[in-house]
Amino acid sequence: MKLSSLNSTALAAALALAGLLLSVPLVQAQAPAKGDAKASAPRAALTVTVTQPQPAQWAQTLSANGNVAAWQETIVGAELGGVALSQVLVNVGDVVKRGQPLARMVDDTIRADVAQAQAALAEAQAALAEAQANAERARALQQSGALSAQQISQYLTGEQTAAARVQSARAQLQAQELRLRKTQVLAPDDGVVSARNAAVGSVAQPGLELFRLIRQGRLEWRAEVPATELPQVKAGQAVTLVTPAGTRVPGKVRQIAPTIDPQTRNALVYVDLQSAPGSDVRAGMFARGDLTLARRAVLTLPASAVLLREGFSSVMVVGPDSKITQLKVEAGQRQGDRVEVRGVKADARVVDRGAAFLADGDTVQVVDAPPAAAAPGASRQAAAGAAQPLDAKAAR
Repeated sequence: MKLSSLNSTALAAALALAGLLLSVPLVQAQAPAKGDAKASAPRAALTVTVTQPQPAQWAQTLSANGNVAAWQETIVGAELGGVALSQVLVNVGDVVKRGQPLARMVDDTIRADVAQAQAALAEAQAALAEAQANAERARALQQSGALSAQQISQYLTGEQTAAARVQSARAQLQAQELRLRKTQVLAPDDGVVSARNAAVGSVAQPGLELFRLIRQGRLEWRAEVPATELPQVKAGQAVTLVTPAGTRVPGKVRQIAPTIDPQTRNALVYVDLQSAPGSDVRAGMFARGDLTLARRAVLTLPASAVLLREGFSSVMVVGPDSKITQLKVEAGQRQGDRVEVRGVKADARVVDRGAAFLADGDTVQVVDAPPAAAAPGASRQAAAGAAQPLDAKAAR
């Protein structure tokens, strides 16, 4: 009986130990199952606002760079040589009118020559009057025989000679008066003085540059356009020039150069600028501009919806299951806060706010865009209206 009791006790202990050993793997096997369930839990949804591409008619533009230059620059010099300048009447930047004096020369000697020519003309006219009187008497006595034919011929020839001397004296006077007028250097056209080399006391020489004038104050932009884009450019197209200071200057294509630079493969497009008085556009300035080619239909998105990732433009599209799909697009022109996009459907729901924090496959929650902020006065009125029921309730 004692032996069977010991055997029963040993068997019970062995069974208990076996049950303990079998229970350990079960617990360890259940632990990874709980971890997997936690890993497979869905990510928390992010809150975003969406927008749709908007159709628009945008003008197609072509960007180019180039120099601003004078439409025509006239070199003004002296026509009279060997005479010193007595006055310089304009400075660089002055606006002048056609025929306006720019400088004056010393004219004392030339005025004396004019006076001498006037006296010579008066003397010739007096001699002509005497010769004409003698010729008239000779003609009257020609039939009477009182004068020989030789004498009559001398009187008639003397009349003609005196008349020729009058003409010569008059021409001399006109030449001296012309010299006197040339002592004033006049503006050949309306314009702006762009350079001045004249100085009081300097002796002018024919052909020597005294002033440089931008005719009519007109400036042009010489845009360098690639040969591949040249067929799209036509005379009369509108142009917008942007100066380094950011000023926008309107213009119009006047003509296209007939040749292409063999080094750069660019052609010059001459654009007449319509610069307002006081504009910061200057001749010699390097500037960029946009040539308006044609209008076309485009799809646009807010600039905040277009991301730049890994060197590509992308948008975040929300699917029917609220899942995010990153879509690469081609960004085009930009006007204000709108960007032209290609490669996205017109009915796509694109994330507008919060797109930078999303990745492909994220789950999002779409909410309406926040309303525009109300005016301060309207906010105060709304607050006052909301306070009235509380005051009435307090009174009751």
